[in-house]
Amino acid sequence: MVVIGILLSIVGLGVVCWVLFTLAVYALPFFVGMTAGLYAYRIGLSPIAAIIVGFVAGAFGLSVGRCLFSAARSPIVRLVVALVFAVPASWAGYEVTLNLAGIGIPSERWREAFALVGGVVVGGTAWARVAVLATPALREGASAGSAQPPLRPSLGSVARDG
Repeated sequence: MVVIGILLSIVGLGVVCWVLFTLAVYALPFFVGMTAGLYAYRIGLSPIAAIIVGFVAGAFGLSVGRCLFSAARSPIVRLVVALVFAVPASWAGYEVTLNLAGIGIPSERWREAFALVGGVVVGGTAWARVAVLATPALREGASAGSAQPPLRPSLGSVARDG
């Protein structure tokens, strides 16, 4: 029975880590949505309307970030946008790792060390996912179709061959 408990704990921890890495990039839009939803509720909107406001604000925040990252040509702008998404994800990763380490690690220093590593890894993952989620923007001279037109023989080469 103990072996099954240990195996299930390992599987559960793996699922929690997978969810953390998958959802880390959405930490900033979640914060924006929660803030907008709570503000809408406090100024007198109904709970359903506040939830809708929160979802719209979060989706808008994510969309603006993705568009800014994909449309920016300057590496400085891309760096700033990626940091805006990666820093909250890093903080969330630090907190989750610290709490998970508190379950089984008695030493405070080791918990902090694991939490720092977890924060850096989750932040780096969020940074990479921002770059992957950003759709490439069309720029001058770029097209959405194929890079080259299909090759067709010219009339001169057909006349010489035939």
